[in-house]
Amino acid sequence: MELEWFRPAAFFGSILFALIGVVIFWLSFVIIDKITPYNLWQELVEKQNMALGMVVAAMSLGISIIVAAAIHG
Repeated sequence: MELEWFRPAAFFGSILFALIGVVIFWLSFVIIDKITPYNLWQELVEKQNMALGMVVAAMSLGISIIVAAAIHG
């Protein structure tokens, strides 16, 4: 049985673009964390600031949509 549906170039291209997307997302999150006047990790984990958690979640979704659109073309 031949694997006609399996194309190594498409598979490895998808893996490469996924890694690029994750790295860009991580870098943008680190930059946003640095420009905010408070420590996001401390506010979210230690103080359990739920409002900030919602803002960070919305920001994460926004960055993810922008990265996905940029990769998709």
